[in-house]
Amino acid sequence: MRIISGKRRGKRLLPPAGLLVRPTTDMAKESLFNILNNHIDFENLRVLDLFSGTGSIAFEFMSRDAREAVCVELNPKCAAFIKHTASELDFTNLFVIRGDVFQFIGTKHLPFDLIFADPPYELENISEIPVLVFTNKLLTSEGLLIIEHPREVDFSSHDGFWQHRVYGKVNFSFFRVNSVQK
Repeated sequence: MRIISGKRRGKRLLPPAGLLVRPTTDMAKESLFNILNNHIDFENLRVLDLFSGTGSIAFEFMSRDAREAVCVELNPKCAAFIKHTASELDFTNLFVIRGDVFQFIGTKHLPFDLIFADPPYELENISEIPVLVFTNKLLTSEGLLIIEHPREVDFSSHDGFWQHRVYGKVNFSFFRVNSVQK
């Protein structure tokens, strides 16, 4: 696992053995960021990384000059790894919240420009994520939500759904605030 681009390009991320995570593959991450390169300006982006795991997505955004990244992760070992790695990489505007994603979503926050969610594939209420994000107004008016999910999950009927992409076994569904039917 490595940072694909930006000021920390090529930096290897070495999480401790035994973390129960399924990191986004480098191929899928590279494809995702190739799409994003055509749609967003990374500089000054405020990012929320839900179910952060190793934090590799947040690190990728920070390497590309995002203004701030907030990682929400329940697992204490994962949260500690993200904090330690952010410190090593001198990402002073990367913040880790160790807690439940659904509780975090339900509290009031300043809106984010981009939210990435990579929940466990077996999560029963995975389809609630876009509903809760839009209901709680967690995105700016031009905001983008990306959910990594198993192929069995279909988000195409959700408000705000924009597009679906598949990279090997990795599925990404994209949602936009300006696609939400009023």
